[in-house]
Formats: sequence, C-alpha cells, structure tokens
Amino acid sequence: MRLTDIMSHMALSVWAEIALVIFQIVFVLVVARVLFAPKSEVRRIASLPLDDESDVKLFEEVE
Repeated sequence: MRLTDIMSHMALSVWAEIALVIFQIVFVLVVARVLFAPKSEVRRIASLPLDDESDVKLFEEVE
C-alpha cells in the first residue's frame, strides 16, 4: 500500500471545515465585542494615539 492510497482514503476535508467553524466563531466574538463595547472604553482607546502621556510604555528608559 502506497502513501497516496492512504492519503486518498482519509477524510482530510473535515479539518478544513473545523478551521472554518473556528474562524467564524472567533470572528463573531470579535465583532460582538466591538459592537457592544462601552462608549467610554471606545473613547479611551480612540484617544490613545493622540495622548502625549499614556500608561503604555513601549521602551524602558536606560539609565
């Protein structure tokens, strides 16, 4: 029995369908989080690029 015979009898399309279902679930969860986020959080996140001082430090200062 050759490898091509073994691979042709396997149901590999199931893995593609599982991946598609996982992607759809994650996509719906992300969209729901964006749509139902509190307005105060949206405003805070939207203003982050404009703030000179933010709580997020990208690089630590070396002394």
